[in-house]
Amino acid sequence: MKERLFLQHENGLWFTYSPALTRKGLRHVFTTRLKGESTVGRGGLNMALHVGDEPKLVIENRKKVCSSLQLDFAALTCAEQVHGDKVAVVGKEEIGSGREDYDKNIAGADALVTDMAGVPLMLCYADCVPVVITDPARRVAAAVHAGWRGTVNNIVAKTLAVMKERFGSRGEDCLAAIGPSIGPCCYKVDSAVYDLGRSNLAGYEDFFTSIKTGEWSFDLQAANERQLLDGGLPPAGIAVSDICTSCNNELFFSHRAEQGKAGRFAALTWL
Repeated sequence: MKERLFLQHENGLWFTYSPALTRKGLRHVFTTRLKGESTVGRGGLNMALHVGDEPKLVIENRKKVCSSLQLDFAALTCAEQVHGDKVAVVGKEEIGSGREDYDKNIAGADALVTDMAGVPLMLCYADCVPVVITDPARRVAAAVHAGWRGTVNNIVAKTLAVMKERFGSRGEDCLAAIGPSIGPCCYKVDSAVYDLGRSNLAGYEDFFTSIKTGEWSFDLQAANERQLLDGGLPPAGIAVSDICTSCNNELFFSHRAEQGKAGRFAALTWL
């Protein structure tokens, strides 16, 4: 279901989230670009260590976000994010990976899953699709970074499969929120992306709209929502943001709107 995410000012910072799903047990936020300490992009709340920012300023931003949400910064756990489809399970040994050092991220992963309480999972975005998933029944949480490559390789479906195989999760028990990302209004792709989508995505014709010969708009949010629905989640358990990061560049970093010189906002979820 499309939902206008709530924008809330919490301890000096602005966050967006789904109030309806929060009440049901999905602990999550999507940060904005506002009120940060760094010099990469307007607003300064860059959450990524790999975009040429001063590491100490990014770390200060991360600490500021954790403090605002009353989360344990020492447990903040991050992934390398290589635009792939690898799903990593976070156990005791992985807690805190990448929180202060990009080289210590969980390598090669674009999705994280954990059943560890008090462990904030954090991934970074600037147009790609943030997806957070919780199974309140079995107490499992997941964060997913779904760029076009991850989307056409069904990373959300693969994350649900890991939750099922490792922890016994059932789709019908899960909740999920799809956060701000580039919308089909602004996301144009070529035949290479279209051909991969046609090969790999069930119902691909619902996600691509022809603009002209060799060019399509691609609805990344809809494609990831379909993977959640196909995984058994009920429509009422899924919130899909109506925010396009490119159209709302004053609130969110956008790789396309800023010609590749953007910081990153973050999705966080925790048990």
